[in-house]
Amino acid sequence: MAERLDDQGLAVVFGGSGFVGRYAVTALAKQGWRVRAAVRRPDLAGFLQTGGFVGQIAPVQANVRYPESVARALAGAKVVVNAVGILASGGKQTFKAVHVDGPRAIARAAKAAGVRHFVHISAIGADINSSSHYARTKAEGEAAVLEEFPEAIIIRPSVVFGPEDQFFNRFAAMARMSPLLPLIGGGRTRFQPVFVGDIATAITVAAAGAAKPGTVYEAGGPDELSFKEVLELTQEWTGRERGYLRLPFWLAKVQAALTWPLPNALRPITLDQVKLLQHDNVVSAAAKDEGRTLTALGVPTPTGVAAIVPTYLERFRARGQFASYRT
Repeated sequence: MAERLDDQGLAVVFGGSGFVGRYAVTALAKQGWRVRAAVRRPDLAGFLQTGGFVGQIAPVQANVRYPESVARALAGAKVVVNAVGILASGGKQTFKAVHVDGPRAIARAAKAAGVRHFVHISAIGADINSSSHYARTKAEGEAAVLEEFPEAIIIRPSVVFGPEDQFFNRFAAMARMSPLLPLIGGGRTRFQPVFVGDIATAITVAAAGAAKPGTVYEAGGPDELSFKEVLELTQEWTGRERGYLRLPFWLAKVQAALTWPLPNALRPITLDQVKLLQHDNVVSAAAKDEGRTLTALGVPTPTGVAAIVPTYLERFRARGQFASYRT
């Protein structure tokens, strides 16, 4: 067993206990890497250790806002993955701190530590000129990473789905509690949901050095769905029938502004998220033409939503998760 682990070396995953990070940790462990999951609360990340052999996965403390902790976490690493990200700012966890300064600190420390491959998880829609703070700082973070570590591989996923997602699960929870679902901007915004397991596979391919250095890849699944189609599928898979509260973008922005004082966990949507919804979230034509998609990262047949999402939305059914198995 020791020989198998030593064949690959040490991979460090920042944000290893997060949604994408935990799948990256497990996927890297299966490829024979020893994995150090760099997280703010390692005492809450013990569940990661079951994803590998005894001693193969080790949570350690690190906070991307503190460069010295980043440097300590990187000691001895051959590969680094940055899967840290937030959907809304809160306290010291600002978009700039997490999406720009943090990636720069990781990339700078990785270069100084002699890391071979650096994989940075960004997002489709990253745009330095965007009115969305999220999208703008994602683009700034990419630029910071490439400035410090020019050979870095950047992966931009569309909306990521999986059992722990904040997309289908969120709408399913809304459908369970409310008679109306918000149809923002007419529900025309298009998404290309990508399975978290496929992103993890792409990360392992990039970590093995099989991706083109300094390249930005865009990751989308096989389904291109409108916002309304996402809500319709969510209702179908949870056995719910709900009406729609139609909100033009301007009214959704007013609602977001009025709920600004509430904690992020209680806000139905933020102003920044409304701005994001004004643009489609799909793989660009340029990425397809240039071969910068999941196919080039070892995922020739991405997983569709129908193969995965119904299995974890069962728990939102009116009579419970196991109602369909009762006789």
